[in-house]
Amino acid sequence: MTSTDPYRLTVVPGDTADTPTGVPRGEVVRTLLWAVLVISAVANVAASYAGSGTSAHLACGVVTMLCAGALVVRNLRGRR
Repeated sequence: MTSTDPYRLTVVPGDTADTPTGVPRGEVVRTLLWAVLVISAVANVAASYAGSGTSAHLACGVVTMLCAGALVVRNLRGRR
């Protein structure tokens, strides 16, 4: 008899109807973009407190802007 328990951790042999195939590639990219965005924003704040030069601020700002732009584009394309 097949179990319908959604919290079951073992797979019944032959029961492949509800088996997940893995994380979609788009989700991985989105998660990485958010992680890089947060890291670059924190690095920009740290550069501000450390009194770093303009080049450090520009580098962090460009990375933050590119990640934010990529996230916006992915969101707008996903609405179609």
